[in-house]
Amino acid sequence: MKRFALAVICGALASSALAAPKPCDELKAEIETKIQAQGVANYTLEVVPNDEAHDANMVVGSCENGTKKIIYQKNDG
Repeated sequence: MKRFALAVICGALASSALAAPKPCDELKAEIETKIQAQGVANYTLEVVPNDEAHDANMVVGSCENGTKKIIYQKNDG
């Protein structure tokens, strides 16, 4: 029974570590890498507070514990 309890506790700790929120700069860098790998040249990624993300179709990420959004905009050119 002690082993089972230990396994449950370890599993809970591991899952909370995996679900830890990422800093916006780190997540933005990961998204930029994926966009550039697709060959997209002219775009803008911007970190904004939740209340400034008006178009849900532009949101490509959420960071800082869900308080900010990363928005993507394709630029002409």
